[in-house]
Amino acid sequence: MNFPLILVLLVFGTGLIYLVDVLVLLPRRRLAVEQYRTTVKAEDQEVVAGLQKEPVGIETAKSVFPVLFIVLVLRSFLYEPFQIPSGSMKPTLDIGDFILVNKFAYGIRLPVIGTKVIEVGDPQRGDVMVFIKPGDDINFIKRVIGLPGDTIKYKDKKLYINGEQIEEQFITRRTDVGASGPYKEFKVFEESIAENKHTIRRALVAPSKNGEEGEWVVPKGHYFVMGDNRDNSNDSRFWKFVPDENIVGKAVAIWMHWPKWTQLPSFKHNGAIN
Repeated sequence: MNFPLILVLLVFGTGLIYLVDVLVLLPRRRLAVEQYRTTVKAEDQEVVAGLQKEPVGIETAKSVFPVLFIVLVLRSFLYEPFQIPSGSMKPTLDIGDFILVNKFAYGIRLPVIGTKVIEVGDPQRGDVMVFIKPGDDINFIKRVIGLPGDTIKYKDKKLYINGEQIEEQFITRRTDVGASGPYKEFKVFEESIAENKHTIRRALVAPSKNGEEGEWVVPKGHYFVMGDNRDNSNDSRFWKFVPDENIVGKAVAIWMHWPKWTQLPSFKHNGAIN
């Protein structure tokens, strides 16, 4: 379901009804009241009220249009909430995290088509970015690793940017509670990309995946992204680059954690996203 498109259509439809009522139907109702008053000696208030009354459809459209318009402006140009559906960004983001995405951090874009109309800024290495996966109409969230012109290399579980190995420091070894298979045991590292320090995880036993290792040169207007859960992330190592027009915004904060409807939401992990 393309919610942005549906929202735009609803705003356009209710706004059009609002405009037609103000320019055409409302003057007609007022004229009908004036004609009635000039043709009767004793004015019946119930009749006047009936002539002035807006049809239910028009009344509904005019009442919901301001709400829909405000929602459209907020989610298209300011902030939009998202829910994390997978574990590809563990340990930074967990399944069930609800996050806020800054829609203007990388430029003001038109809703639905994504065309940038006002330059504000560009993604930086280390940013956590929401985008539409190339070839699909699906929102993905990954970390920006490579900028246009960068050479990215991933070899033996090590990350290189422009020939330099990215610094990382071992933090701990953990077990995923309830998990099974090769990703159950993992190590957590602190990785430093530019001035951004964040945690990543690598499985102790992880099968090699076709395309996981390699070297890539990021083309102009594109970005190379990876998940922090390095052995369990569908990212640029497998389907290459994110074009600028597919960018949705910068993930800036966690505001709630709610993994299942049968559980109570939690707010203990709320805060900024590194």
